[in-house]
Amino acid sequence: MRFIVSSSSLLKQLQNISGVLNTNNSLPILDHFLFEISENKILVTASDLETTISTSIEVEAKEEGTIAIPARLLLDTLKSLPDQPLTFTIEEDENFGIEISSDYGKYRLSGQSGDEFPKTPEVEAPSTLEVPGELLFNAIEKTIFASGNDELRPVMSGVFFQLTDEGLIFVATDAHKLVKYERSDVSAKKSADFIMPKKPLNLLKNILSSMDDQVNIEYNDTNAAFKFDNISLVCRLIDGKYPNYEAVIPKENPNVLSISRTALLGSIKRVSIFSSKTTHQVRLKMSGSELQISAEDADFNNEANERLTCQYEGEDMSIGFNSRFLIEMLSNLDTEEVNIAMSAPNRAGILTPATGNDENEKVLMLVMPVMLNN
Repeated sequence: MRFIVSSSSLLKQLQNISGVLNTNNSLPILDHFLFEISENKILVTASDLETTISTSIEVEAKEEGTIAIPARLLLDTLKSLPDQPLTFTIEEDENFGIEISSDYGKYRLSGQSGDEFPKTPEVEAPSTLEVPGELLFNAIEKTIFASGNDELRPVMSGVFFQLTDEGLIFVATDAHKLVKYERSDVSAKKSADFIMPKKPLNLLKNILSSMDDQVNIEYNDTNAAFKFDNISLVCRLIDGKYPNYEAVIPKENPNVLSISRTALLGSIKRVSIFSSKTTHQVRLKMSGSELQISAEDADFNNEANERLTCQYEGEDMSIGFNSRFLIEMLSNLDTEEVNIAMSAPNRAGILTPATGNDENEKVLMLVMPVMLNN
């Protein structure tokens, strides 16, 4: 069995799907790519049992068959070769020997039987939804950083997809920060919600960053599938009920700070260098049209103060935040101006874009305060 393929196009497609590979697999077969060869096409699959991702590549082939090829060895070989046609010859015996012929010479490696590779799960009786790739990319990018890493609370380690006939809502939280991203330009025929794990979302984000295809989403209670261009990704959903996120978003926030996003981000980055290494606390003190940003590390006698011009409506107040959370949030917004709405020093602050926002898009970012030690 043999096929001929361009080394660069094979490498590009394998790099798209290689993010699913784990470094230490319980099943040795999961260290391999499954190649399913049919006439002039191969379907390459990688899996970690929770997530399975496939891509199809055009090749020259006359025979059909399957073979599992060691992933790391194949990737390293392809990375070291300039673009050229490669001939893969597969011996159909118990050793599953594979010979790769290039312009430079020949390379031999041992594969495994393709029959040992886990079957790609089917999404049975699915609901379907089609969304633009750019929309899905933005939704993942705006929310995924706020999802948690706590193994004891798995529902918060993913992104909550809420699909309604009025639009789509994507939510992520780790109990310290929360992001709610809404789109009104795409809707679902019937309401549904599910929690997507972080790993497949990162894979989708990386692939969609260079594509703008329509993405077909199929989902049921246990699995979701994303299909676009020549990629198909199927993953198991996180089981459990997502917390009632609306309950933690304060409704009355009379104190509103409006300020340049880049100026605020730059100031917090500088001032936070002097903050406590345990709390990362920065203090925001608002009065009139002035914002004072300060941080201190009492253990080392370090402190920093900066003043910025802003627009502020409300009572004079001081509030403390974890600087790392503010930096993450401000970096994930892309408007010139940002609003921070607050009610009290012990209640959450709400960041929203102040200018230049798409009318079909709503972003709300919530950050819990850090108690100030006066």
